[in-house]
Order: sequence, then structure tokens, then C-alpha cells
Amino acid sequence: METLKINRDREEVSGMVVLNGSKSISNRTLIIQALCEEKFEIENLSSSDDTIALQKALASENNIIDIGAAGTTMRFLTAYFAVFGSKEIILTGSERMKQRPIKILVDALQELGADIQYLENETCPPLKITGQKITGGKLEINATVSSQYISALLLIAPALEKGLELTLVGDLVSRPYLEMTLNLMNYFGVKSNWSENTIIIKPQIYKAKPIKIEADWSAASYHYAIMAFADKGKLQLKGLFKESFQGDSVLSSMMEFFGVQTKFLDDGVELSKVGEAESNFEYDFIKCPDLAQTITVVCAGLNIKGKFSGLQTLAIKETDRTKALQTEFLKMNVRFEEVGNTWEIYPENIELNRNISIDTYHDHRMAMSFAPLSMFFDNGLTINQPNVVSKSYFYYWDDLKKLGFKIKE
Repeated sequence: METLKINRDREEVSGMVVLNGSKSISNRTLIIQALCEEKFEIENLSSSDDTIALQKALASENNIIDIGAAGTTMRFLTAYFAVFGSKEIILTGSERMKQRPIKILVDALQELGADIQYLENETCPPLKITGQKITGGKLEINATVSSQYISALLLIAPALEKGLELTLVGDLVSRPYLEMTLNLMNYFGVKSNWSENTIIIKPQIYKAKPIKIEADWSAASYHYAIMAFADKGKLQLKGLFKESFQGDSVLSSMMEFFGVQTKFLDDGVELSKVGEAESNFEYDFIKCPDLAQTITVVCAGLNIKGKFSGLQTLAIKETDRTKALQTEFLKMNVRFEEVGNTWEIYPENIELNRNISIDTYHDHRMAMSFAPLSMFFDNGLTINQPNVVSKSYFYYWDDLKKLGFKIKE
């Protein structure tokens, strides 16, 4: 399946979607389970490629582990294998993974005493890791690039002989993801103290406890976009919690700007289209970067000028996401431009009457964020390499069909 042609009218959207477990929570939980002395039950584990890659890696007895394009998996396993056992592991991935920097995390682990070597390009995978006991102690880390580096260190901190006193240097990006990590660790019995820019975790033992993984709020964003584009309707999304570990849960309030109201139910949410969008949108995505692509597309579809800050982490994702958005928007005469430290979108001259194909750049979020825009194209919208959605949302196209989208290979 190399292309999909997608089409749907905007008149009314109704239905129900059962969302898969959060990839972010699933991956953190799997690392905690691997570090726990006793196993525990995990319900609603994500079926994403990233989570499957992590499961296979943790269960593998091979010395060479290829995690493909799974960025979170690469970072979490780098820290995990540095402290687990004594065997030598070669940790590698896709060609894009071999271009994604990991030096900040490797430097931090090496400072703690880890035995890690680069095998090709300095600063990027593949890595040769020899597991050994690490004492731990005090450490500083650059907090301006990726919170995943920090989460990787926090997850292994209780297993270090002296624990970890981690000082975050610079303006922290994606703080909610660190809060998610610490809250999950607390759920499994590990206490932490976060005061100003320092996080302290003493040596402790994870306690086995069953967990039900909440659904993925970033996956929900694509259905919120569908509702924003619809003229009317109601849509239930199962598995989302009001009290959420995920920073992306801010989506429920953010989408009110676009006329979408959220009602929390016992087992999920109900979305309603209750009004028209406002005229100008402005938001800082530093705490929820995975929502940025969806919201830029919503602005384009609804002809709303938008101003987006906090997008600096998007350059080191599966692709350079800001440049990818810029390229694809140009195909429909929408300008998406970098202005100082922000990006601005100008959709006033959008052209929706042409046959347009969206390239996905090996990036699941490019495919999923642009798909709802097909509701504005009479002749449909083509998505190239649509299988990339399996990285985080394997059943995405099936769920769109349930909501009335016509999808042809």
C-alpha cells in the first residue's frame, strides 16, 4: 500500500472510536517492568511499532538490536542497557535513526560511568553498549533539546547505587513528559523530589502493580481535527482520562478555539461541534510538540491565520517536521513561514480544487495530521506511504473508515 486516496464530506460526523493505549506511557511502563523484580499485568498496551520494537528488544537474547525508526525506544534502551547486565549490545536503527543525535544522553551516561561507544558517526547511533554497575550521583544535562534524554535517565535512577541528582540546564522543553515519567514512577512506588531545576531520586525498588494504559491524546487530536472540520456531529473517543499523565491532554481545552467541545464520560470523551472557529490562533507548543502538526492543518483547513512558537524540537523528530509542513502546505498555496522564533501560517489563498498528494517523509504524524484535510477536497486527497501510521496508530485508516471516510488504495 504505497498511496491512499481519501475523501469524505463535511456535513455531519458521528460515531465511536476505541483508541489504543498511549505509546509514551506504554514505553515508560515497559522499562519500569524490566527494572522491577516482579512482573505485573499491563492492560491496553500500545500496538504501535515503537512499543512492539521495545518489547522485542527487551526480550531479545541477540547482541545486535535494531529498533528501526523508534526514537523513544532508542533513547530509553541506551540508558537501560548501560546499567543492565554485563553483555555487549549493539543498538542500531533505520537510516533516519542514524542521523538523529543522541550525544547529550550518551555524554550524561558516560559521565556516570557507562561504557558506550559510537560505531559510525559521532553523536548518533549505532552504539556499542557494555552493561555494568553504575554508581550514579550528581549530573547536569542540557534540557533544551529533548525531554526523552532526561526521562531515560530518570527511569534508571532508582537502580543506581547512589541514585541520581539531576540538574537541568537551560530552558526545559516538553516538561509534561517529565512529569508523566515521574508520575508513573511514583505509581510504581518510586519517590522523587523536583525543586527548581534539580530532580533527586534516591536508590529505590520499583513495586509491581497492575496498570491500565490510558488512550493516546496525540492520537485523539486527529479525530478532534475531523470534528473541527465537520459542520455538525458528535463523536465518542474511548479510553481517554480527564486526570491524565499526558501533557497532550491540553487538547480538550485547546480545541474549544475551533468550536469543538469536550464532555468527559466514565470511559472516554464525547466531542461535539458547537460553534465556529475564532479568527486568529496563537499557541506555544513547547509542552505539547506532538500536537503541532495537527493544529497547523486545522488552521489551514479553516482558513485561520496561526502563530506557533515552541517548535524547536520538531527538527530532530522522524523528519524535520517544520520543513516538511512548509513543503506540503505549498502544494495547496498555503504559506508556512519561520518568523524569528515562531512559525506563522497564512492560508487565505488555499487551493483545494486540485489533485494533491501529501508526502509523509517516514513520519506517522504527517500522514495522520493531513488526512482529515481531505474533507475539503471534492476529488479527495492522496497520502503517500500511508503505512507509516503503524509507528503509533496501527488502526488509523480502519478507524477513519468507521467514521465514513472513503479510502481507496
